[in-house]
Amino acid sequence: MKKEKINFEQYFSEVYGERWAQLSTALKNPSKQVIRPNGFVSQPAKTTQKTTDFPFYTSEKNQMVQELSDGLKKYYVMDLASIICAQSLEVGPADFVLDMCAAPGGKSLILFEHLNQGQLWCNELSAARRQKLKNVIREYIPEDQRERIFIKGKDGSRYGLIHPDTFDKILVDAPCSGERHLLHNPKELEKWSPKRTKRLAANQYSLLCSALLACKSGGHIVYSTCSISPQENDEVIKKLLNKKGHAVVLDRPTIHHASVEKTEFGMQILPDQSEHGPIYFSRLLKK
Repeated sequence: MKKEKINFEQYFSEVYGERWAQLSTALKNPSKQVIRPNGFVSQPAKTTQKTTDFPFYTSEKNQMVQELSDGLKKYYVMDLASIICAQSLEVGPADFVLDMCAAPGGKSLILFEHLNQGQLWCNELSAARRQKLKNVIREYIPEDQRERIFIKGKDGSRYGLIHPDTFDKILVDAPCSGERHLLHNPKELEKWSPKRTKRLAANQYSLLCSALLACKSGGHIVYSTCSISPQENDEVIKKLLNKKGHAVVLDRPTIHHASVEKTEFGMQILPDQSEHGPIYFSRLLKK
């Protein structure tokens, strides 16, 4: 007897149970973004809504994002969840950092703002997305600072072989199902299947294994996705810890933010609780 195909709603109803109705509604609503000041541009003193750990503005974005200072854009629009994720890598001033899947570049900007002498490699395999990444770097980073940023176009899964034991910090913001985007694109939603999620999870695991090889002993890796599927999130980390536990341990960052929920192997921010996200991230320490 032919097995009945599981559709999107059935799949995530089983994953989230009673929570799914509220989460599904939140995912279908427009994404709520914030305006993050460019750390390389002096900002005027003004009273805004912001947090101590993650500065951002919540006022209307249209006029603010066009403001320039010495030819640089003063603000970058992004999801607050992405800011929290990037900050969790805790980049130090002299670190050698790899952003393995860097486009469009918002997280790269955050990572680079913590470096005053270290280097940042921004990798993006897609040529079109890599060009967008280059544009962001040019629009937000002073020219005299860009000599410490290197744009690469390699297959992320090859980094561990080509550059073993090289980087102090690595962000693996892996390509994922992006269910929120699917819910706003009916044609793409029709292509969704559990098999597709499984294939993505296999690719994500390959990227994470590559990052582990490329990371120095004592270095940190943050793995992240914008997926709501545990198969692409906790299950990827669980697999790595089971197979590579001799070389890596979980190292949860301390984050005091009401929107962050703990999972078995990481943290997540979901829009039914905070209007931000979805995002999943897990921090690992290489032994």
